[in-house]
Amino acid sequence: MPDDPFRLEVTIDRSSPTPLHAQISDPLAALIVDGTLQPGTRLEDEVSMARRLSVSRPTARQALQHLADRGLVTRRRGAGTVVTSPHVRRSMELSSLLSDLRAAGHEVSTRILDYDRHRATAEEAEHLGVDPGTEVVLVRRLRLADGEPIALMTNLLPGDIAPDKEELSAAGLYDLLRERGIVPTTATQVVGARNATAKEAELLADKRRAALLTVARTAYDREGRAVEYGTHLYRASRYTFVTTLFTS
Repeated sequence: MPDDPFRLEVTIDRSSPTPLHAQISDPLAALIVDGTLQPGTRLEDEVSMARRLSVSRPTARQALQHLADRGLVTRRRGAGTVVTSPHVRRSMELSSLLSDLRAAGHEVSTRILDYDRHRATAEEAEHLGVDPGTEVVLVRRLRLADGEPIALMTNLLPGDIAPDKEELSAAGLYDLLRERGIVPTTATQVVGARNATAKEAELLADKRRAALLTVARTAYDREGRAVEYGTHLYRASRYTFVTTLFTS
């Protein structure tokens, strides 16, 4: 039956040092991450799972909750445990999030929350390396992948190169800059983490104090001019940075 829940076929090894709940959650997580279990797939409930795999109900509950804590499933009374949208994995490169998401096969949309053209404050001027009073544009966007909020992005740009509001609704910032002959070539970036405020959680459709990845980046063109200063927030339950490291 198409509505039957997915039942994991796994042999529980009670002599293994791996906890019983992890022996269930780890293979389920692998199936979700590699796309075998598509978003919307309903998983077997904890009562059925515990009985079928001969484990305790708390063990089955812990396995499903671990998946929920990683953002791989949602658990709701009446709806059961359901696979969520794919986890976004992105290389740490100087590229547009929108282009990266589309290249990975996601349906992408953008909501412009704020677009303000004004004279730079002293702090804004310092971020862009310009004189206070220079015209700048501050734009705040919500980026969605497959209809689900992924990132809350705030960008400060020199006014003379800033794309307009309509352009930013349809295309990535770096792609729009390149269309103007402005190529971001280097950047300084700081990655951190913190908990979401109530407003941020609301915008990102996440729970209050949910874990967020934070990125503060200043990008420069070939001449060393700062072309944007961005502060971005990413849902840790939906977003992963991937970095390639080399030996010295």
